[in-house]
Amino acid sequence: MASSDFDTTQRTILSPGPIRPEEQSACLVVIHGAGLGQRVDIGESITRIGRDHACEMLIAHPSVSRRHCEIWRDGDRYRVRDLGSTNTTRLNDRVVEVADLADGDHLTIGESIVKFISGASVEAGYHEEVHQQATHDALTGYYNRRQFLEIVERELVRAGRANGALAFAILDIDLFKRINDTCGHLTGDSVLRQVTSIIRRGMRAEDVAGRIGGEEFGLLMPGLDPASAHAHAQFLRSSVEQATYTIVGLPGPVTISIGLASFGSAYPDRAALMRAADLALYEAKQGGRNRVVVAG
Repeated sequence: MASSDFDTTQRTILSPGPIRPEEQSACLVVIHGAGLGQRVDIGESITRIGRDHACEMLIAHPSVSRRHCEIWRDGDRYRVRDLGSTNTTRLNDRVVEVADLADGDHLTIGESIVKFISGASVEAGYHEEVHQQATHDALTGYYNRRQFLEIVERELVRAGRANGALAFAILDIDLFKRINDTCGHLTGDSVLRQVTSIIRRGMRAEDVAGRIGGEEFGLLMPGLDPASAHAHAQFLRSSVEQATYTIVGLPGPVTISIGLASFGSAYPDRAALMRAADLALYEAKQGGRNRVVVAG
C-alpha cells in the first residue's frame, strides 16, 4: 500500500469501542522493587504479603516484615490491613492500618510497590497474560523452573507447620537425546508436548508440575504419604508408556524414569528433597529406565 493511501483521514462509523473482556480475579502485581513482576490473585481467603514463605505474596527483602499486611474481600469491596509491620503499610503514600482498596491503588511494602487491580479493570487481562508468560514454560505450559521452585518452597513451609505429608518427584524422558538426534528437534518438541499432556491428565488437582530442565520435570504432590506417592508416580509412568504417540519414525518406545522423595526429617528442606529425588532418578536410569525409584 502506498504511503499516499494514508494522507486522508477516513470517516468511520461510530464505534462503542473494544468489547470489554470478561471479569478476571482481582489481583496484586509488584510494579517496583523486590519481587518485580510477581502477580497473585485475590480469592475468597485472606492474601498475606510478607517475606515469610507461608505468605501468598512473598517479597524476600529485609525492608519487608515477615507478615507485613493482608488483603481480603469483604462483599463487593477489598480491604487491606497492616499487621504491625516495622516499616508500615502505605496506601498511595498514606500510612494506613485498615483501608478500602480501589482499582489502581498503590501499596508501598518496604521498598517495593504493589498495585491493586480489580477484576473489572481492563488491565486485569493484560497482567494475567504477562504473568502467564513470566511464570510458565511456553512449550509445555508447566511452571518454569523459577516459579516452580518458589512454589515448592512455600508448600514445604506449609507442610512443616501443619505436619502434613508432601512428596516430590523428578521425571525424565528416557533416551530423549536419541529422539532429537534421530528425528530432529521439532520431533523432540512434539514428544515433550505429548508426554507432558499425558502427565497433566493424570495429575491430581492439587499436584504442581514444573519444567526444571530440557526433558526433566518436577512434580510436587501435597498430601501424599510415601506409599500413595509411589502408587501415583507408577500410574503416571505407566500412562506415558502405554500412550499412543502421533509421531512417525521414533527410534523406540517413549518412557519416563522417576525419582521420588518424601518430605520429612531425612529430607527437611528443598535442597535435600531435590537432591534425594535426583539421586533416585539416577538410580532409575542406571537400573534400566522406565521405572520409579524411591529415595532411601
